[in-house]
Amino acid sequence: MTVCALTSTTANGYEGAARPGCVITADGSYAARLALDGESWYPERWTLDGPEPYAVPLPGNQPEEPGTEVQPMADGRVLIHRVVAGRHLFSLLYPTGPGTGELQLGSVDCPDGATRLWLLPPAPTGDRAFALMAGPVSTTVWLVAGGRFGPEQLAQVPGRCSGGVWLDRVDRMLALDRTPDGGPTKTVVVDLARGGEVSPLLQIADGSDDRLLLADADSGLLLIRSDAPSPGHGRLGWGVLGSMLPVRFPECLQLDGPVTPFAIQPGQALMPESCAVALRIGGASGSWVGVWCPAEGRVHHLAPPEGWLAGAGLWTPDGMLRLPYATAAVRCGVAGVWAPAGTTGPGTRTAGEWAVPESTERTERTHQAAARPVPLQQAPLWRRVEPEEVPLVMLRETPPVTGLRLERRERNGHGATPLTPDASVSAAR
Repeated sequence: MTVCALTSTTANGYEGAARPGCVITADGSYAARLALDGESWYPERWTLDGPEPYAVPLPGNQPEEPGTEVQPMADGRVLIHRVVAGRHLFSLLYPTGPGTGELQLGSVDCPDGATRLWLLPPAPTGDRAFALMAGPVSTTVWLVAGGRFGPEQLAQVPGRCSGGVWLDRVDRMLALDRTPDGGPTKTVVVDLARGGEVSPLLQIADGSDDRLLLADADSGLLLIRSDAPSPGHGRLGWGVLGSMLPVRFPECLQLDGPVTPFAIQPGQALMPESCAVALRIGGASGSWVGVWCPAEGRVHHLAPPEGWLAGAGLWTPDGMLRLPYATAAVRCGVAGVWAPAGTTGPGTRTAGEWAVPESTERTERTHQAAARPVPLQQAPLWRRVEPEEVPLVMLRETPPVTGLRLERRERNGHGATPLTPDASVSAAR
């Protein structure tokens, strides 16, 4: 499955997106956030795969800084990234009775000229964690948890990189948005199993800025932001990994204000047009949820549950969108809504309302205030998008050899074969 009360102006090094309110493991078992108690920040782990969600605070010996990063691991521990006197310190936190245990992993020093270091999205396997260090002329990929001897440098990519999207389920193929000196931003793929070998992924037009925002390994669906259709103005579009079809930029996704995809419905093998996509619409002053599917051609707007940890959520394979929330009355809650009719494949339930999980009486009582039914037709005070035919944006200047092809190049430089999601997984075994 694709994802703190703390919200930043950046996410994964991309200045145009906001950091989600919490981070969720790739399998949806755990989440972690930086919570606030009075004026003190502390890490908190959420367990999501039980009969009802519950939170475990993991405070340290002193309050955390507001910019501290946390990330859940598949075994229930929480990785924490602190910055102390210019050094980046990494530890694993875990509950030990009334206290918090801490396993120190080591540190990474930023050399002169390096601007920042941040955690990449949770790895698909869940037992390792990665970070990106951006410098003026190159970017370094670090393994900061799960290695044998502390933080380990895995790859160095020429150019300044941002973003970070996993393309497979074995922690091998990592997509980064690379901006060379004086050149446009293009998404490349870094093969971590071959010493950081770099291959092109997105090349829509020669002078366009092309960024990869989200990807699903099951269906191959890619969510892209590019200014190729209208230079100087990034538009949200979609494509398919390994396909030679052009990138599509539906008009229904061109809304007023920021639109950021944060979750793709998993389990739709070879059916990218049937995947439901969750969108965060709006910015720090106020966000709501959009649900869109490539095959339908419209965006359904939903008022999120009260206390939504904005930008965080996940889809179940059968089409329920689950959003974590926290209020003064509910410390740890998850509200769910079934995808609207027509946005997912056959057999999907379609309630169109926020649902209270069918669990214990206490769960129903604590969710009641924050999970009131919100019909799809109950439009908030923003512009609704009417159903419409979605045109395909054909970029005539795009060479046929580019498009959306991920290539694996041999070390001798001869030959290149298309790399599909299935091929990337099998190649890494």
